[in-house]
Amino acid sequence: MKTKSQDSIHDCKVDSTKRREFLKTSAKIGATMAMANFGIGTLLADNDTKAQNVRVGKIPHLTLNNGVKMPLLGLGTYQLLGKECQRAVTDALEVGYRLIDTAQYYNNESNVGAAIKESSIDRKELFVVTKLRSGKNVASSIEESLERLQSDYIDLLLIHWVMGNDLEIYKIMEEYYKKGKLKAIGLSNFYDANYFNIINNCEIKPQAIQQEMHVLYQNKQRRLQYQKDEIALMAWSPFGAGRENIFKNPVLLKIGEKYGKTAAQVILRFLVQNNIVAIPKTSKKERMQENINIFDFSLDTQDLDTIATLDRGKSLFGWYS
Repeated sequence: MKTKSQDSIHDCKVDSTKRREFLKTSAKIGATMAMANFGIGTLLADNDTKAQNVRVGKIPHLTLNNGVKMPLLGLGTYQLLGKECQRAVTDALEVGYRLIDTAQYYNNESNVGAAIKESSIDRKELFVVTKLRSGKNVASSIEESLERLQSDYIDLLLIHWVMGNDLEIYKIMEEYYKKGKLKAIGLSNFYDANYFNIINNCEIKPQAIQQEMHVLYQNKQRRLQYQKDEIALMAWSPFGAGRENIFKNPVLLKIGEKYGKTAAQVILRFLVQNNIVAIPKTSKKERMQENINIFDFSLDTQDLDTIATLDRGKSLFGWYS
């Protein structure tokens, strides 16, 4: 999905002096703020009155269509391997993250599981997302993910991409959902006909779908469909892998100056304020702290409208339009 890590792109895209100033400001705010002082209504976009949210720690949660609570911000782990992955997940949990996104394809489920096992955090407080990489031996594949994650259940299991026998795969996921081994199920990188193949033939409606989603590719029409179907949207690559100089975009920088925030924080705030779950990937603790410090401000209507104009209506990765 990405050709460069967020870390290296972040470092070369943002002026280091200005960034350190932003991080110091964000850290002070994060250390002193009490989430109880911030109304849940400020989290939501002005035109969204249906979604329900509760606060647990610093990160608000979105209520899925089956009543399960899902954090609006998490840590992505794509390309994080071995000890680096385990340390990153440990750091994220210490910072306050409770959603961790992994996948069989990432080859790091065992590292995620080890970090969670070693933490002192109750498993019930965490939300683990993983994805199936193959349409073969699906039941065994799910069991293997459970074993690698050292967990009796998975909070959200997705089909990572279209595989051809998707409905067959999904029906097996439905059975595991009924057993309680999957708390929520959904799709990733499913579009149009493939999406409707599942929606129109499933017994249990997907709770979530994960797709490319960022300020330069806002998926506006599909988002309307997901809202109609009551399916939560997760944004992979919420920074667009740093492409198109996104961290130096003058519109985002100007809005960031207004709130004392970085362009990255404005990007994430735009997503969560539209009830889109963001899972930025980083292995650096300071980036994790920066990314989580977005719940002490709200973008006003003018800001939201301005950012909406940045949409190019086209994937930055050339996979689809």
